[in-house]
Amino acid sequence: MSSSPASHLHLAVALDGTGWHPASWREPVARPRELFTAGYWADLVAEAERGLLDFVTIEDGLSLQSSLPQSRLRSTGGTPIGEPDDRTDQVRGRLDAVLIASRIAPLSRHIGLVPTVITTHTEPFHISKAIATLDYVSTGRAGLRVQISAHPHEADHFGRRTFPPIDLAELRSPAGQERLTEHFDEAADYVEVVRRLWDSWEDDAEIRDAATGRFVDRDKLHYIDFEGAKFSVKGPSITPRPPQGQPLVTSLGHQTVPYRLIARQADVGHVTPRDGADARAIVAEIRAEQEAAGRADDTVHVFGDLVVFLDDDQAAAAARKERLDALDGGAYPSDARTFTGTAAELADLLEEFAAEGLTGFRLRPAVLGHDLPRVTTDLVPELQRRGRFRTAYEADTLRGLLGLARPANRYAAATA
Repeated sequence: MSSSPASHLHLAVALDGTGWHPASWREPVARPRELFTAGYWADLVAEAERGLLDFVTIEDGLSLQSSLPQSRLRSTGGTPIGEPDDRTDQVRGRLDAVLIASRIAPLSRHIGLVPTVITTHTEPFHISKAIATLDYVSTGRAGLRVQISAHPHEADHFGRRTFPPIDLAELRSPAGQERLTEHFDEAADYVEVVRRLWDSWEDDAEIRDAATGRFVDRDKLHYIDFEGAKFSVKGPSITPRPPQGQPLVTSLGHQTVPYRLIARQADVGHVTPRDGADARAIVAEIRAEQEAAGRADDTVHVFGDLVVFLDDDQAAAAARKERLDALDGGAYPSDARTFTGTAAELADLLEEFAAEGLTGFRLRPAVLGHDLPRVTTDLVPELQRRGRFRTAYEADTLRGLLGLARPANRYAAATA
């Protein structure tokens, strides 16, 4: 079946530990003893690349994983969001996502690498050069996923800021929404600083002329002079402009305040619709926020997030989830819709959501060792048969895979 790239869906996978189900590490295919080795992550990315996926995201955080993140507190009331727990029967501990991506980059050729970055306690200058370096190491396949942290125990790791505990009831109040807005406004400023630093070197700032002794044209390095509520950054960066000009910026959102960050600063927004009507409403809200932010003409992809249990039939997938739930001591809750079924059934759902305006999907494999290969060997061929997915990589950069142009340098345009 022939098709045009315009009809193709975009696909990413989210890599987290041994998988998104907390009991995934107990599966025979999980390889928990290798979780903190480079080879483990290299194998995951190689599998995703075999499936011609657009990119992988790599989860990260500033505290040990907890069984009590926000998504699991919808019905528990008064428990502070994201507090640590004392469980020892789930994966605890992570490697640094940016460093994983840098290690994997030379071992891959086409797939995008998008580590998670916590903006609340890190400095935008450091992250700008880390992601610029990743873009050089990967020859134009880098991105970052922006995430905030409002947890008091995470602030305690740094000792520079303090945050009072907050539960879901408080978060939904006007005061809680104001507090949330402050965090996301800070994240928007953070990304703006990072983007300006990426542009602070013009593309031809490096001369490298040994005969004349001129390595760099100082007139093509620019101060960014950013002044905001939380940051005052002069610039320029110490790293030349990345190969993509602007590496990919993505962000996850569940409601209006994070949707606004997606609209203001992201190239890809990850959202969590429950059904087609929900997807349509979310896309409409993000597009309205885009227009309000003056970005109506910019391409901002909206990807739906789904946790996936893929098997030969729906009963087998449901039974596997039930078995894992029993091992974990309760039903698996998720901020995103959980899908159990076959690749053909998942393809039907993706097409249904795409008809409502989603341009791609970030799949969260419940068990990476099982469900990631099912994505690449079952789902991808099914989408290819329908003419909805590429049959070969058609671009050398992550922006190119997503149909995003390499942006002009804002300072070069101002100078001209």
